Amino acid sequence: MMIRPSGTWREGVAEEARGLAAGTLDPEHAYMAGLFPEALLAATDVVLQDFETDFRALAEPSDVQVMEMVKRVVLALNAVNESFDHAAYETGEREQLCEYIDQVLANSGIDVSALTARHGIDRHAITDEWREW
Repeated sequence: MMIRPSGTWREGVAEEARGLAAGTLDPEHAYMAGLFPEALLAATDVVLQDFETDFRALAEPSDVQVMEMVKRVVLALNAVNESFDHAAYETGEREQLCEYIDQVLANSGIDVSALTARHGIDRHAITDEWREW
C-alpha cells in the first residue's frame, strides 16, 4: 500500500509532538508543525485522494487520459501551494509528490517510462509542464 506524502508529513508532525511532550526534543529543533500545518496536510490529502479515485475509475486509460490526470493533479497541487503563499512544498516535498504520482501510475499498470518516451519527455519530468511548486 502506498503512503501519501501528506501521511508521512503528518506522522513527522506527530512524532515531533511526542518528542516535545516527552521532553526528548528541544523546542528550538521543532519545525514540523510549522512546515506542515493541518490545513496544508488536509488540502494535500484531498487532492491526492481525488487523483487516486479518478485514476482508478479509468478502466484502460489512454496516454491522453493519463497525461490529463497528471495535469489535473499537478494543477490542483499548484492551487494548494498558491493558497499557502507559494511555500507549501519545498524541494523534498516536491520530490515526494512527484514520486507518489509516478507510483500511482505504475501501480495502476502504466509503463511510465514508455508513456513519457512516447511524449518525448524524461520519466522524472512528467509533471514539469504544469508544475509551479
